[in-house]
Amino acid sequence: MNTSATARRVTTPYDATSTAADVLAGVDLSGRRAVVTGGASGIGVETARALAGAGAAVTLAVRDVDAGARTAAGIAAATGNADVQAAHLDLADRASVASFVASWDGPLHVLVNNAGMMESPELRSPEGWELQFATNHLGHVALATGLHRALAVAGGARVVAVSSSAHLRSPVVFEDIDFRARAYDPWLAYGQSKTANILFAVEAAQRWADDGITVNALHPGGIRTNLQRYVSDEELARIRAAMGDSAQAAPSWKTVEQGAATSVLLAASPLVSGATGRYFEDCNEAPPNVPGSRAGVAAYALDPEAAGRLWALSLQKLG
Repeated sequence: MNTSATARRVTTPYDATSTAADVLAGVDLSGRRAVVTGGASGIGVETARALAGAGAAVTLAVRDVDAGARTAAGIAAATGNADVQAAHLDLADRASVASFVASWDGPLHVLVNNAGMMESPELRSPEGWELQFATNHLGHVALATGLHRALAVAGGARVVAVSSSAHLRSPVVFEDIDFRARAYDPWLAYGQSKTANILFAVEAAQRWADDGITVNALHPGGIRTNLQRYVSDEELARIRAAMGDSAQAAPSWKTVEQGAATSVLLAASPLVSGATGRYFEDCNEAPPNVPGSRAGVAAYALDPEAAGRLWALSLQKLG
C-alpha cells in the first residue's frame, strides 16, 4: 500500500478483475466478528462468503430472515465456518434498526453497509423521507452510530460504506433532500444517496479516529443483481449513451465475486490498514473525477464541510 503522503492515493496489486477470494487469500479473520447488511443477495452474499471463508463470524443483516438463514447455511456449508447467521434488519424502519443495535452484544470488528435500493419510483418512509435516501444513507447512519461502542471496543474496527459511481449524478441537495420542491427523479435521488454514503465515511473517519475505527467508501463496479430490479437493460443502455459512453450499447458487468472485491479489501485486507475517509474503486483509491467520465470521485463527495453538515442533519432527522 502507498500512503506516504496524504495527497497520494492508496494503491494495491488488485484491480477490476480481482475477486473477493483473491483479495483475502491468506488473510486470517479468526476471532473477528462482522456484520454485512443486505447479505442475502448480490455482492452482499459474496462479501459475507469471503469474510466467513477467512474465519470471521458473520451476521447477515437482512429484511427477509428466511432467505438470510438459507444464505447463511449455504455459506457455512461452502466455507466450513459454522459461525454464520442471519438477523432481521429493515434500514427504512427506525425501530428495526434500534432493535438490531440493542440485540448486539460484544465487540464488532467489521461493519459493511452494503444494502440499498436503486432508481426506485417515488416512495417515502413512514416519516415522509425520500426512501432511497432513507434506506441507503439514514438507515446506515443509525446502524453505524448505534453500533459505535461495539466498534470502538473491538480495537481497529473497520466500517465500509458501499457507494457507487452514481454519486457523480448529484451532490446532496441540502435545500430539498426529500424532493418536496423539485420534481422527483429516481437517478438523482439514487445519486444523492450515494454521495451521502461517501460523505458519511469522510465525517465518521474524522470523528472516530481516536477510537481506532477506520471508515471508507467504495464503488463496487457494475454488477447485475437484484439491486437493479427497477432498471431495465434498455434504460441502462440509454443512460450510458446519454453520458457519451457510445462505444458499447450494453453495460459491461463485473461478476459478483469481482464486485465484492473492493468491499472485502476495505473490510479486512492488511494492504489498506490505516486508510480512512477515502473512496475506492477497482480495489484502489479512486482519483478525482474528470468531468464527462464515469470514474473517480467528485470533489463534493469528499468535502469536509458538506460531510459535517450532513452528519448533523442526519442525526437531527433520526432524533
